[in-house]
Amino acid sequence: MNPVTLAALQAFPQQLEEHYAAFPAAFRNWSPPSWDGVPSEALTAIEQVCHVRDIEIEGYHLRFHRTLTELHPTLASIDTEALAKERAYGEADAVAVLAAFRAARLQTVALIGSLTPPQLERTAVFEGYGPLSMRSLVHYLCSHDQQHLAGLQWLLGKIEASRVKS
Repeated sequence: MNPVTLAALQAFPQQLEEHYAAFPAAFRNWSPPSWDGVPSEALTAIEQVCHVRDIEIEGYHLRFHRTLTELHPTLASIDTEALAKERAYGEADAVAVLAAFRAARLQTVALIGSLTPPQLERTAVFEGYGPLSMRSLVHYLCSHDQQHLAGLQWLLGKIEASRVKS
């Protein structure tokens, strides 16, 4: 795997924690009046952190395993809204969520770092994305990380904009 992508994946847990810490406690469950323009899913700060954890473990860990062990599997998307409601993301303990994510990402990076060139070329079909290789899947995970950092920055911008008197 290319070193830039692997380094970005390794750095993300710290970046996620720092971005989340930038939210005043009173705004960690805050929603804007409109989600128009959000670069990630329409999730509050705590919901974003929970989503990233669950996608890592139940999304990408499973997708990587299936791509490596099955012949051209079809990889399911995850219904974010349903999970957020079912698991009461808004009530989650951020410290525990971030710790679980950090541990999961260590496993992800170890796996990716161990992949051989033939493993990186294994193929699958990902709902909503189409045919891909294991290498593609790694890039999509890195892109997903960046979308959520952007989503958190967008929320911080909306919080600041809500304080401006018209």
